[in-house]
Amino acid sequence: MSHDEIGVLLGKGESEKIEFKEKFDREAIETAAAFANTKGGVILIGFSDKGRVKGIQIGKETLKDWANQISQCTEPSIVPEIKQAEIEGKDVVMIWIKEVPIKPVSVRGRCLRRVGNSNRIMTPNEVAQVHLATTGTSWDKLPAKDASVDAIDLAKVKRYVNKANQSGRRKIGNDETPLQVLEKLDLIKDGQATWAAILLFRKDGKRFLSQTAVHCGRFKEETIVIDDRMIEGTIIEQIDDAMDFIRKNINVRFVMTGRPAREEIWDYPIEALREALINAVCHRDYTIPSNTEVRIYDDRLIVWNPGGLPLGITMDDLYKPHPSVLRNKGIGEIFYDVGLIEQWGSGIDKMRSACLKSGLPEPQFEEYQGFRVIFRKDVYTEEYLRNLGLNERQIKAVMYVKEKGKITNKEYREITGLSDEGVRIDVNGLIGKGVLLSKGRGRNVHYVLK
Repeated sequence: MSHDEIGVLLGKGESEKIEFKEKFDREAIETAAAFANTKGGVILIGFSDKGRVKGIQIGKETLKDWANQISQCTEPSIVPEIKQAEIEGKDVVMIWIKEVPIKPVSVRGRCLRRVGNSNRIMTPNEVAQVHLATTGTSWDKLPAKDASVDAIDLAKVKRYVNKANQSGRRKIGNDETPLQVLEKLDLIKDGQATWAAILLFRKDGKRFLSQTAVHCGRFKEETIVIDDRMIEGTIIEQIDDAMDFIRKNINVRFVMTGRPAREEIWDYPIEALREALINAVCHRDYTIPSNTEVRIYDDRLIVWNPGGLPLGITMDDLYKPHPSVLRNKGIGEIFYDVGLIEQWGSGIDKMRSACLKSGLPEPQFEEYQGFRVIFRKDVYTEEYLRNLGLNERQIKAVMYVKEKGKITNKEYREITGLSDEGVRIDVNGLIGKGVLLSKGRGRNVHYVLK
């Protein structure tokens, strides 16, 4: 590696693929394993954690000894590529680690993965997921405990076959029986139904896991529940039933467009809410004993699912083109066949675009004790307004406009106690920051949200 190439790495700083170390030690070996379990990376030895050149003493057998330590302390063994270089007259070392095909790699019995610029110990659940992904399968394609083919509703399988043929994404012959179809999809193995088959096609009333429902609630406040429903059935049925609950508990208005049919304007774009719900049901971790949740408040709607992002996908990846990484391969394949999901990781862009098109803020995506999507009715939350640098009087005035639709100079004085000059200064600040617009003239002047 040339001096310039090393300079490029130093300029990037520590990241998911770069680590600086002053010396080779146990942490360097752990980083090697974390890189191998994630996307690979390079360890630069002889640098401070800020990327300053410190240098390191290198003996005749040093590089060979380090390579042996990495191989001997990891299982399966990692074979690193190690090179020496000279920067600013000081010896430094680069250790390249490739992402391994057989995962996870452990170090002294511990498995780690790279998250941002740090190493994190993998949970037993993550270890299992990584191993299954390495072998080309997933948890939902394992045989379900005590579930025979008798638990499958053949009529539901037939409906899937019809939809798959109609979508054109999978052609299934009319001569194939429902059970033959599931066998070809590896959703029935050795006469036993897999978890995917149970979640997708089980008979009504048959539950093999307690945490497979969608729990929906309408809240006035965090502790005041107006409406509550536990939605069960197969996971495809849950999507439609949960959407019915959402429509019942959010507002809609009708706009005359000149066409025969009126246009429905909902609090949130229905297509974005449906996409969030589909993603939650399809990609959640069904081994975690919690239900998927839909929480509806006066000013926001939250879709939450157990389990964070699938391994291999980061929060930053969501905002750029990324592959669709399926935690549940069996479920994902069926959802794709019937047109519920795409294979190209486009769901996030669909939600963002639908909200922006409706004049709403982009949905907020968070790893919060799982993964959640937060939809808001407008951008003017108190947190957002404080971040704009507004004072408490200005925030109070904006909240007033949100409720009443407008505010006059007189009303501004009444709710804040300011003088005419104080109101002028406050209002000019709100107009300058693009929050309010001035409407009318003379005595009819009033202010509305921009």
